Amino acid sequence: MSRLRLDIWSDIACPWCYVGKRRLELALEQFPHRDQVEIQWHSFELDPAAPREMDTSLTHAEWLAKKYRMSVGGAQRRIDHLTELARVDGLDFRFDRLRPGNTFDAHRLLHLAKTKGLQDKVMERFMRGYLTDGEPIGRPDALLKLALEIGLDSDEVKETLEGERFGAEVRSDEQSAAELGINGVPFFVLAERYAVSGAQPPDLLLAALEKAWGELEPTSLDFVDGTVCGPEGC
Repeated sequence: MSRLRLDIWSDIACPWCYVGKRRLELALEQFPHRDQVEIQWHSFELDPAAPREMDTSLTHAEWLAKKYRMSVGGAQRRIDHLTELARVDGLDFRFDRLRPGNTFDAHRLLHLAKTKGLQDKVMERFMRGYLTDGEPIGRPDALLKLALEIGLDSDEVKETLEGERFGAEVRSDEQSAAELGINGVPFFVLAERYAVSGAQPPDLLLAALEKAWGELEPTSLDFVDGTVCGPEGC
Protein backbone atom coordinates (compact mmCIF):
# COMPACT_ATOMS: atom_id res chain seq x y z
CA MET A 1 0.00 0.00 0.00
CA SER A 2 1.35 3.44 -0.95
CA ARG A 3 2.08 5.95 1.81
CA LEU A 4 2.34 9.71 1.39
CA ARG A 5 4.89 11.33 3.69
CA LEU A 6 4.09 14.85 4.84
CA ASP A 7 6.82 16.70 6.73
CA ILE A 8 5.85 19.94 8.50
CA TRP A 9 8.21 22.45 10.08
CA SER A 10 6.47 24.60 12.66
CA ASP A 11 6.74 26.40 15.99
CA ILE A 12 4.19 26.32 18.82
CA ALA A 13 4.55 30.09 19.18
CA CYS A 14 3.62 30.69 15.52
CA PRO A 15 -0.03 31.69 15.01
CA TRP A 16 0.17 31.07 11.27
CA CYS A 17 1.32 27.53 12.03
CA TYR A 18 -1.91 26.88 13.94
CA VAL A 19 -3.93 28.33 11.06
CA GLY A 20 -1.94 26.15 8.66
CA LYS A 21 -2.56 23.07 10.78
CA ARG A 22 -6.30 23.65 10.76
CA ARG A 23 -6.38 24.31 7.02
CA LEU A 24 -4.41 21.15 6.38
CA GLU A 25 -6.94 19.19 8.43
CA LEU A 26 -9.74 20.65 6.31
CA ALA A 27 -7.88 19.60 3.16
CA LEU A 28 -7.28 16.10 4.53
CA GLU A 29 -10.99 15.69 5.22
CA GLN A 30 -11.52 15.88 1.45
CA PHE A 31 -8.51 13.76 0.50
CA PRO A 32 -9.57 10.18 -0.35
CA HIS A 33 -6.23 8.74 0.80
CA ARG A 34 -6.20 10.45 4.20
CA ASP A 35 -5.45 7.22 6.06
CA GLN A 36 -2.30 6.74 3.97
CA VAL A 37 -0.79 10.13 4.86
CA GLU A 38 2.04 9.98 7.41
CA ILE A 39 2.50 13.36 9.10
CA GLN A 40 5.82 14.17 10.73
CA TRP A 41 6.12 17.42 12.70
CA HIS A 42 9.57 19.03 12.77
CA SER A 43 10.98 21.64 15.12
CA PHE A 44 11.57 25.26 14.13
CA GLU A 45 12.22 27.92 16.78
CA LEU A 46 11.19 31.44 15.80
CA ASP A 47 13.22 32.89 18.67
CA PRO A 48 15.83 30.41 19.97
CA ALA A 49 17.31 33.09 22.26
CA ALA A 50 14.02 33.82 24.05
CA PRO A 51 14.02 33.40 27.84
CA ARG A 52 11.91 30.68 29.40
CA GLU A 53 9.25 33.27 30.26
CA MET A 54 9.20 36.71 28.68
CA ASP A 55 8.17 40.04 30.14
CA THR A 56 4.39 40.41 30.07
CA SER A 57 4.24 44.04 31.19
CA LEU A 58 3.69 45.06 27.56
CA THR A 59 0.60 44.16 25.56
CA HIS A 60 1.22 41.98 22.53
CA ALA A 61 0.62 44.99 20.27
CA GLU A 62 3.16 47.03 22.22
CA TRP A 63 5.67 44.19 22.06
CA LEU A 64 5.23 43.80 18.29
CA ALA A 65 5.51 47.55 17.78
CA LYS A 66 8.75 47.68 19.77
CA LYS A 67 10.31 44.63 18.13
CA TYR A 68 9.43 45.48 14.53
CA ARG A 69 9.57 49.28 14.78
CA MET A 70 5.98 49.96 13.88
CA SER A 71 3.18 51.91 15.51
CA VAL A 72 1.12 50.27 18.24
CA GLY A 73 -1.97 50.94 16.13
CA GLY A 74 -0.41 49.22 13.13
CA ALA A 75 0.56 46.25 15.26
CA GLN A 76 -2.94 45.99 16.68
CA ARG A 77 -4.43 46.01 13.18
CA ARG A 78 -2.18 43.09 12.26
CA ILE A 79 -3.31 41.24 15.37
CA ASP A 80 -6.98 41.93 14.66
CA HIS A 81 -6.61 40.79 11.05
CA LEU A 82 -4.96 37.52 12.06
CA THR A 83 -7.50 36.94 14.82
CA GLU A 84 -10.36 37.29 12.35
CA LEU A 85 -8.72 35.00 9.79
CA ALA A 86 -8.19 32.40 12.50
CA ARG A 87 -11.82 32.67 13.59
CA VAL A 88 -12.93 31.74 10.06
CA ASP A 89 -10.90 28.55 10.48
CA GLY A 90 -12.51 27.80 13.84
CA LEU A 91 -9.66 29.07 16.03
CA ASP A 92 -9.99 31.46 18.96
CA PHE A 93 -6.77 33.45 19.22
CA ARG A 94 -6.45 35.36 22.49
CA PHE A 95 -3.44 37.62 22.14
CA ASP A 96 -4.55 39.44 25.28
CA ARG A 97 -3.67 36.28 27.25
CA LEU A 98 -0.39 35.51 25.48
CA ARG A 99 2.53 34.49 27.70
CA PRO A 100 5.51 34.05 25.35
CA GLY A 101 8.63 32.08 26.16
CA ASN A 102 11.29 29.79 24.78
CA THR A 103 9.80 26.80 22.92
CA PHE A 104 12.83 24.47 22.94
CA ASP A 105 11.47 22.29 25.77
CA ALA A 106 8.06 22.12 24.10
CA HIS A 107 9.72 20.85 20.93
CA ARG A 108 11.60 18.23 22.91
CA LEU A 109 8.30 16.99 24.32
CA LEU A 110 6.88 16.82 20.81
CA HIS A 111 9.67 14.41 19.95
CA LEU A 112 8.79 12.37 23.03
CA ALA A 113 5.16 12.38 21.88
CA LYS A 114 6.28 11.13 18.47
CA THR A 115 7.63 7.95 20.06
CA LYS A 116 4.17 7.33 21.54
CA GLY A 117 2.17 8.11 18.41
CA LEU A 118 0.76 11.24 20.05
CA GLN A 119 2.71 13.98 18.30
CA ASP A 120 -0.20 15.57 16.45
CA LYS A 121 -2.40 15.60 19.57
CA VAL A 122 0.32 17.15 21.69
CA MET A 123 1.03 19.76 19.01
CA GLU A 124 -2.66 20.66 18.96
CA ARG A 125 -2.79 20.97 22.75
CA PHE A 126 0.38 23.03 22.94
CA MET A 127 -0.82 25.43 20.24
CA ARG A 128 -4.24 25.84 21.82
CA GLY A 129 -2.68 26.16 25.24
CA TYR A 130 -0.43 28.97 24.09
CA LEU A 131 -2.60 30.85 21.58
CA THR A 132 -6.01 30.44 23.22
CA ASP A 133 -5.65 29.46 26.87
CA GLY A 134 -2.78 31.76 27.80
CA GLU A 135 -0.44 29.03 29.01
CA PRO A 136 3.21 30.09 29.56
CA ILE A 137 4.63 27.81 26.89
CA GLY A 138 8.22 28.07 28.11
CA ARG A 139 7.55 26.94 31.67
CA PRO A 140 8.08 23.25 32.55
CA ASP A 141 5.07 23.13 34.89
CA ALA A 142 2.75 24.33 32.11
CA LEU A 143 4.23 21.88 29.62
CA LEU A 144 3.87 19.02 32.10
CA LYS A 145 0.20 19.84 32.67
CA LEU A 146 -0.61 20.04 28.96
CA ALA A 147 1.35 16.88 28.10
CA LEU A 148 -0.40 14.87 30.80
CA GLU A 149 -3.79 15.94 29.46
CA ILE A 150 -2.96 14.12 26.22
CA GLY A 151 -1.74 10.99 27.95
CA LEU A 152 2.04 11.22 28.08
CA ASP A 153 3.63 9.50 31.06
CA SER A 154 4.38 11.86 33.95
CA ASP A 155 7.76 10.34 34.77
CA GLU A 156 8.90 10.43 31.13
CA VAL A 157 7.81 14.04 30.71
CA LYS A 158 9.62 15.08 33.89
CA GLU A 159 12.73 13.15 32.93
CA THR A 160 12.75 14.85 29.53
CA LEU A 161 12.23 18.33 30.95
CA GLU A 162 14.87 17.89 33.65
CA GLY A 163 17.50 16.49 31.28
CA GLU A 164 18.65 16.88 27.69
CA ARG A 165 16.62 14.11 26.07
CA PHE A 166 15.49 14.84 22.49
CA GLY A 167 17.56 18.01 22.32
CA ALA A 168 19.61 16.51 19.49
CA GLU A 169 16.42 15.70 17.57
CA VAL A 170 15.29 19.32 17.81
CA ARG A 171 18.64 20.55 16.52
CA SER A 172 18.57 17.98 13.72
CA ASP A 173 15.18 19.26 12.58
CA GLU A 174 16.49 22.81 12.59
CA GLN A 175 19.57 21.80 10.63
CA SER A 176 17.36 20.10 8.05
CA ALA A 177 15.31 23.30 7.79
CA ALA A 178 18.47 25.30 7.17
CA GLU A 179 19.61 22.87 4.48
CA LEU A 180 16.23 23.17 2.75
CA GLY A 181 16.39 26.97 2.93
CA ILE A 182 13.39 27.21 5.26
CA ASN A 183 13.31 30.63 6.92
CA GLY A 184 9.65 30.81 7.87
CA VAL A 185 6.91 28.50 9.07
CA PRO A 186 4.63 26.68 8.55
CA PHE A 187 6.48 24.83 5.81
CA PHE A 188 5.12 21.62 4.27
CA VAL A 189 7.06 19.07 2.23
CA LEU A 190 4.97 16.41 0.52
CA ALA A 191 6.49 13.12 -0.65
CA GLU A 192 9.94 14.73 -0.35
CA ARG A 193 9.11 16.50 -3.61
CA TYR A 194 6.60 19.35 -3.27
CA ALA A 195 7.15 22.27 -0.92
CA VAL A 196 4.35 24.52 0.26
CA SER A 197 5.27 27.58 2.31
CA GLY A 198 2.77 29.26 4.61
CA ALA A 199 -0.80 28.76 5.77
CA GLN A 200 -2.26 28.18 2.33
CA PRO A 201 -6.02 27.77 1.75
CA PRO A 202 -7.41 24.23 2.11
CA ASP A 203 -8.09 23.89 -1.62
CA LEU A 204 -4.47 24.60 -2.49
CA LEU A 205 -3.26 22.14 0.15
CA LEU A 206 -5.68 19.56 -1.22
CA ALA A 207 -4.34 20.11 -4.73
CA ALA A 208 -0.79 19.65 -3.41
CA LEU A 209 -1.81 16.40 -1.70
CA GLU A 210 -3.40 15.09 -4.87
CA LYS A 211 -0.40 16.04 -6.99
CA ALA A 212 2.06 14.48 -4.55
CA TRP A 213 -0.03 11.31 -4.34
CA GLY A 214 0.33 10.86 -8.08
CA GLU A 215 4.10 11.27 -8.00
CA LEU A 216 5.46 9.55 -4.91
CA GLU A 217 9.02 9.14 -6.21
CA PRO A 218 11.20 11.88 -4.59
CA THR A 219 13.04 14.28 -6.90
CA SER A 220 13.73 18.02 -6.69
CA LEU A 221 11.29 20.30 -4.83
CA ASP A 222 8.57 22.26 -6.60
CA PHE A 223 7.78 25.33 -4.48
CA VAL A 224 4.58 27.20 -3.55
CA ASP A 225 5.09 30.35 -1.47
CA GLY A 226 2.75 31.91 1.10
CA THR A 227 2.40 33.68 4.44
CA VAL A 228 4.74 32.50 7.18
CA CYS A 229 6.08 33.47 10.59
CA GLY A 230 9.81 34.09 10.63
CA PRO A 231 12.39 35.75 12.86
CA GLU A 232 11.38 39.11 11.37
CA GLY A 233 7.70 38.65 12.21
CA CYS A 234 4.46 37.18 10.90
